[in-house]
Amino acid sequence: MQKDKRQAALDYHEQPMPGKLAISITKPTENVSDLSLAYTPGVAEPVREIAKDPAAAYRYTAKGNLVAVITDGTAVLGLGDVGALAGKPVMEGKAVLFKKFADIDVFDIEVNAESPQTFIETVVRISPTFGGINLEDIKAPQCFDIEEALIERLDIPVFHDDQHGTAVVIAAGLLNALHLSNKKIEDVKIVCLGAGAAGIASMRLLVSMGARRSNIYMVDRQGVVHSQRRDLNAYKFMFANNTDKRTLEDALTDADVFIGVSGPDLVTADQIKKMAPNPLVFALSNPDPEIHPDTAKAAREDIIMATGRSDFPNQVNNVLGFPYIFRGALDVRARRINQEMLIAAVETIAQIAREPVQQDTYKAYPHLKEITFGPDYIIPKPMDNRLRERVPAAVAAAAVRTGVAQLPYPAHYPKQK
Repeated sequence: MQKDKRQAALDYHEQPMPGKLAISITKPTENVSDLSLAYTPGVAEPVREIAKDPAAAYRYTAKGNLVAVITDGTAVLGLGDVGALAGKPVMEGKAVLFKKFADIDVFDIEVNAESPQTFIETVVRISPTFGGINLEDIKAPQCFDIEEALIERLDIPVFHDDQHGTAVVIAAGLLNALHLSNKKIEDVKIVCLGAGAAGIASMRLLVSMGARRSNIYMVDRQGVVHSQRRDLNAYKFMFANNTDKRTLEDALTDADVFIGVSGPDLVTADQIKKMAPNPLVFALSNPDPEIHPDTAKAAREDIIMATGRSDFPNQVNNVLGFPYIFRGALDVRARRINQEMLIAAVETIAQIAREPVQQDTYKAYPHLKEITFGPDYIIPKPMDNRLRERVPAAVAAAAVRTGVAQLPYPAHYPKQK
């Protein structure tokens, strides 16, 4: 069966033509007059306008709806540092999701860079082409330095989806799980297994939403990230807890929340049993979670469980976030994607899951007879059309409200409450 799935995946990418992307022409090219407008001499007119005013590029070129999905190939999926070229199928896949869910065009770009600085300089030099930059599959901690440098140097949105896209969907699911378990984010004890891009960004976002740093226990390969350790980079050190806990089991004892962004089979049933009443377990290692849902639920009947897999309830899937966050940012020509925009996305995604599911969602999931807000449905389904309708609007409104937008709130968006 595994061999059949592997071959099916290879066939999908190879047939009837290699890859998953193509470029389409958006203007008529039927006769010599059309061609004279598309290229010389007609093309000189928008060139003159853009030379006078760079913002005119948004009127006369595809820049405003074009995002670069860029990698150096150092952290591709769970495969590690496979190199930039080997990461190309993933970047093409990301482009497909951008187009499918938010009608955003993408060029995927794979960069051979011998250092983070080389990568940064490459992105800066090609940035005039794009309305936004989506960084992808770059290892920690250099992903933090790269993103921060590019945000500082560019006037278009720069977004590392492995950090913020993951964080947004985790936070949305966690808000709803806390609501169902009658717990408050400022009170819960949170254990995060995995101190890379996704783990650190998720904890940062949860802190900005009210979680207390003193209640967060981050765990890496060496154990609990605590204040006595001398092997921590600056990003881990932000979550160094002043504690005598040293192991994952220590941290999980009486914990309310477990968030795993690490590797398979690292958590045991006995450890889950030691968690506080009504534990919230987000085991997001993919394809094999930190603990299998059946094992976790057998250990605790009062558990609310999420994974990164589509064959179990509550899939934490980045596609719920990044296409719509970029759509909202592009629609108001935001200079950056800030924390307020991310929180707007979190709250909107969470709210959608609390509302009755619409018929178009049932049509996309014919095997599901009833989808109701509860322990097995805390996150919207990826094919829920309300995400496209409402998340970009919330993100755009937050961009305008916080002063990073260069255009007014789009007239076609519903007014935000």
